[in-house]
Amino acid sequence: MKDDDKLKEMTLVFYKDDVEQIEKLLAEFLRLSKAKSAILVDKGGYFITKQGQMGSYNTDTISALVAGSFAATKEMAKILGQEEFSVLYHQGAHDNIQLTLIGERTILAVIFDNTTTLGMVRLYVSEVAKKMNTVYENIKKRKEQPKETISKDFGKDAGAKLDDIFDEK
Repeated sequence: MKDDDKLKEMTLVFYKDDVEQIEKLLAEFLRLSKAKSAILVDKGGYFITKQGQMGSYNTDTISALVAGSFAATKEMAKILGQEEFSVLYHQGAHDNIQLTLIGERTILAVIFDNTTTLGMVRLYVSEVAKKMNTVYENIKKRKEQPKETISKDFGKDAGAKLDDIFDEK
């Protein structure tokens, strides 16, 4: 199976209720960890949702860069004999960012400063990841449910009923 096909197969479709549930989890994560912001990004670089103080950050740009960083690091991991790294950390003079793979398809970018520690962020990311994976499993189950389809004889049956109604034979 090609990578593009795998990516399509792993795609999650988020409905409004899913995003609201994820946003509540992220808000609780920020409260507990004391991080500044959390951005959930699809591995393809698409912004899903955010919580916290974003300042002047452009979420579309950050989303694309987060996905690009993960893709580049995945190639480094392969060179080192790993499938991929699940956590990346970048330390700055004022702000830091931790990128964590959540499930198979999303990346959680957490921006934090010196009001918290990397240990606190990692501890609470681990907890929120478990809860988000439960949300993702529910989405997958919904996706796998058989869809009702119209019978292939529907047109013929409907035509017969209309003929009966209008008394045409």
